[in-house]
Formats: sequence, structure tokens, C-alpha cells
Amino acid sequence: MNEKKVLIIDDDPHIREILEDYLKFEGFSVYAAEDTAKGYQLLNADDFDVLILDIMLPDEDGWEFCQRIRPEFELPIIFLSAKDESTDKITGLELGADDYITKPFSPREVVARIKAVLRRYQTDSEAANSMSFGELIINKEEHFIKYKDETIELTPKEFSLLWHLAKNPKKVFRRENLLKAVWGYDYFGDVRTVDTHIKSLRQKLGEAAEAIETVWGVGYKFEAKKLEV
Repeated sequence: MNEKKVLIIDDDPHIREILEDYLKFEGFSVYAAEDTAKGYQLLNADDFDVLILDIMLPDEDGWEFCQRIRPEFELPIIFLSAKDESTDKITGLELGADDYITKPFSPREVVARIKAVLRRYQTDSEAANSMSFGELIINKEEHFIKYKDETIELTPKEFSLLWHLAKNPKKVFRRENLLKAVWGYDYFGDVRTVDTHIKSLRQKLGEAAEAIETVWGVGYKFEAKKLEV
């Protein structure tokens, strides 16, 4: 079993150190950053399984950072905060966090919460291997597309592009974000690569292509309502 990678973004060195010690003892691979700038660099450089994010940070607060990275990175986010108000917890969860832990905390509790969130993600991931929108079926596990009972052959990149759009219906993606998500951070191609693949994807999808909408001056989105019967 591969080690799960945890990224901690917290400006308190004592908190980083104690969490690092506990998590490493539990078999996690741990990386740490004191601010969101370094944290963002680390997120782009590696694939993490969970992010532990402080709210009060020197360069950007955790709320803003969470909101900014959610469209780009698919991983559980657990907030750490000295704020114990229920409204703060609700705000964190509404912004896309998966859990909220108040300071002071027990390191063992943080480890237990991380394990619980990872179990939920594993279950959700297994359940989300197939999506259907009207007569369009996208099956990730078996890597096939069907529309009106006809199988549509897609290249691996076309499939990944469609999957990424469809699993986030209504969300508008910039070409740069799609390039990073589908081709990877180290891909140095032109953003027009995305346009070329979208064009090919639309041609292959036929009538179902109307679900892929162009948002002029921004990028693309998947509009599931277009496929409702």
C-alpha cells in the first residue's frame, strides 16, 4: 500500500512539527508550508491525498485559498482554526472543506479525522466511477461512453477532458485549468490544445455535444440540463 501524502499549511512551526511527528508515526508522508504561496507550489509539484489548512495565514487566509484551489485540486481539505463559532465551521464546509478542527486540538484526533475523511473519499471515488446524464453514460472504470445505446470511441485525453467537465457540471473551467487537470502540471503545450480536443470531442459526441458549452473569453462548462429527457 502506498503512503498517503499529507500537506500541512500552517504558519505555526510548533503545530507543523507536532502534526508531522504524529502523522509520520502513523505511516503518512508529510510535507509542510508556512504560507499559501509555498503550499500552492507544493500542490502543483506533487499529488497529495489530503490538505490540512490553517485559516489565519500571513499571505492569504485559508478561506480564500480553499476557494481558489477547489477548481484545480481534487483532494480532501481539513481546516484548522482557533475560531470555534458555528458560523465559521459552516463557512468552511460551504467553501468546500471536508472537516473543521478547532485549536487547541489533540494530534491523535487530527490523525483520526484524516483517516475518516480518506475513507469517505475512497468510498465516494468507488461510487463515482460512472455518471449518466439523460441518455449519455460515462463509465470511468471501464473507460467507455454511450449515447442512446451507441458506444462512442474517445482517445484517453478526450475521455479525461469529458470526465473532468462532467463531474463538475455548471462549473466554468479556464483553458489553463483544463490543461493542468488533463495534461498535467508539467505539460507545456499551448492552451489551444484544449480547444482542439473540445472540437474533436464535440464531433464524436454528436447530439450530446450540446452539453459542452463555450463560455466566451473564459473557457468551457458542462451543462447537464441539455441532456435531460
